[in-house]
Amino acid sequence: MEIIETQNAPAAIGPYSQAIKANGMIYTSGQIAITPNGELVERDIKKQTKQVLENLENVLEEAQSGMDKVIKVTIYLENMDDFGIVNVLYAEAFGDHKPARSTVAVKTLPKNVLVEMDVIALAYDYH
Repeated sequence: MEIIETQNAPAAIGPYSQAIKANGMIYTSGQIAITPNGELVERDIKKQTKQVLENLENVLEEAQSGMDKVIKVTIYLENMDDFGIVNVLYAEAFGDHKPARSTVAVKTLPKNVLVEMDVIALAYDYH
């Protein structure tokens, strides 16, 4: 098991890792709309979703993986009315790759953000 840590995504703000690599798999912690330097992105669903996807991409890159190796995504939304906007940005980030996905409405997210996502992915060196 390997702990994944990158300066290109926000540092963990609790007793957890940005991701864990085990047996050829990458398990990310939930990413919210915080920049790598710790700045919270304004409460705008487009801006927050873009930051979350960028954070995930950077964590996966550090783990020798990428968005094209993602098998499962879980999306947590404060408001399901934002689903359409998130879905468009999600589709742009993944292109033709279509991992399995769950989307869940939640009452409150950390730091009062609008969206959080976590992923499970294959490492590039795993077949």
